[in-house]
Amino acid sequence: MNIKGIGASKGIGIGKAVVLKAAEDKGKFVDKRILESEIEKETDRFNKAVADTAKYYDEIIVKARGVLKEQEIQVFEAYKLLLNDPILMDMIADFIKNELLCAEGSLIKAVEQVKSMFLALNDEYMRQRAEDIENVGKNIFMSLTGNMPADLSNLYEDSIIVAEDLSPADTVSLDRRHVKGFAVEKGGVTSHTAIIARTMEIPALVGCGSELKKINNGDTLIVDGIKGVLIPNPEPDVLKEYLDLQNEYNRQVEKIKSLKDEPSITLDGRKVLLAGNIATPEEANEVLSRGGEGIGLFRTEFLYLNRDNLPSEDEQFEAYRKVAEVMKDRPCIIRTLDIGGDKQSALLNIPKEENPFLGYRAIRICLTERDIFKTQLRAILRASAFGNLRVMFPMISCIEELREAKAVLKEAMSELDERNIQYNKDIEVGIMIEVPSAAISADILAKEADFFSIGTNDLCQYTLAVDRMNEKITALYNPLNIGVLRLIKNVIDAAHERGIEVGMCGEMASNPEYAVLLIGLGLDELSMVPASIPYVKQAVRNISFERAANIAKTALSLGETDKIINLLKEESNAY
Repeated sequence: MNIKGIGASKGIGIGKAVVLKAAEDKGKFVDKRILESEIEKETDRFNKAVADTAKYYDEIIVKARGVLKEQEIQVFEAYKLLLNDPILMDMIADFIKNELLCAEGSLIKAVEQVKSMFLALNDEYMRQRAEDIENVGKNIFMSLTGNMPADLSNLYEDSIIVAEDLSPADTVSLDRRHVKGFAVEKGGVTSHTAIIARTMEIPALVGCGSELKKINNGDTLIVDGIKGVLIPNPEPDVLKEYLDLQNEYNRQVEKIKSLKDEPSITLDGRKVLLAGNIATPEEANEVLSRGGEGIGLFRTEFLYLNRDNLPSEDEQFEAYRKVAEVMKDRPCIIRTLDIGGDKQSALLNIPKEENPFLGYRAIRICLTERDIFKTQLRAILRASAFGNLRVMFPMISCIEELREAKAVLKEAMSELDERNIQYNKDIEVGIMIEVPSAAISADILAKEADFFSIGTNDLCQYTLAVDRMNEKITALYNPLNIGVLRLIKNVIDAAHERGIEVGMCGEMASNPEYAVLLIGLGLDELSMVPASIPYVKQAVRNISFERAANIAKTALSLGETDKIINLLKEESNAY
């Protein structure tokens, strides 16, 4: 019987099952008590487990170099920091000393309490921190019970890993020669593990549920990461069919990757610039290696996270200069600090809010913390002397905010003039359109902006009043909702009326099926995770702008999300 899951990483994997046993049952430790005379011994045992876990993460970081992007390696650096987190560690020490709970029981209780604290805050960033706490707790628990993760780095045959869950550390350790896929009971497509699987291009299923417990070591398995299904012990004809599908899929992937140096032009000659979204300077090279023609979104938050002091002007300048020099004359859009909402920084003293996505964030913080804002702007301006940099302000909701931000930029320019420092005095200044008020008043904003970039993640969330991390209502979060599409069309028309370009840097731009619609709506640029660039390029090159425009017109006339989805699926199959 086939097992349904969620396709977290596309592809088809075929191999023998390697079933990882679950961690030792936590239940027997929850209420296990110790004697007062055993407190010191139990504390020492816990401290040793923490030290062993730190060494384990050091080994994982070494393995991850050259396999993962720096941003993904930082996950393990964050795990190491959690091993010194005073809230978690002091709580565990207190449970051992004052409640006489064994080390395992104290760890379990503390992890659950800290996780609950994060989950109660009900936002995406805090949910991710809860997942991090759980993963770190799992590794300490395994060390305490002498049940460290299985060595999956040296397998002898093509294998499919089956487990209750895989941590990011487990995923990085997989033998890429022989691990042809994995399937886990838990998890979702936005988990660290799923993201790493996509980076490593390993077919993967998550959320398969308890049905996986029926799989035995040595079973022949097919992981279909495209349809989201696991097929145990397939019949010979099914196996042959999937071997053929696997060969065809791999052939198509290689064909798509070969488009790297081909232009992103429709069949009738319309140019659509394809760019990459990056979060660290090192990722700029990956954009070029995938055939990207620029940076459509350089997230600068990495400079402000997981540190004890604010980044200096010189430190920021070096980061921006690196990207400018890599990209040379290609456009590179640097988004100013977008902290708040799902990205928190202890450096900025952001108050706890009932709804941080509607609160003190992004440009609102920058216009309050002028010195921090100007430091960043001066760094961007200095780096603009080394390449084709553009500056973009996030979460602009009205013309007054844009004018105020541009005024601060002028102040930064004047300060550099006083220091006789070179910069591009004609640097282009744009805004992200991610607030409905900005999309509706795009004609007014277009008079004073040099370009627009539509951020669909927040635009969808705000337009549809849907928290996309809330499992009960995620079905309502859909960028193909007619309300969202009409806003996008309004922004594009307003921009073109004023003769400025408009791009898109939200997740919607990464979807090849949506590319046809977006081209037809008139977008000039699509910016996405680098790995998606070849797939979107294929979609661009396989259709004429005239045909795409007709598809967009039809989609806008349909009005119903399901009908629009079916239209785009039919069109993607046709090309």
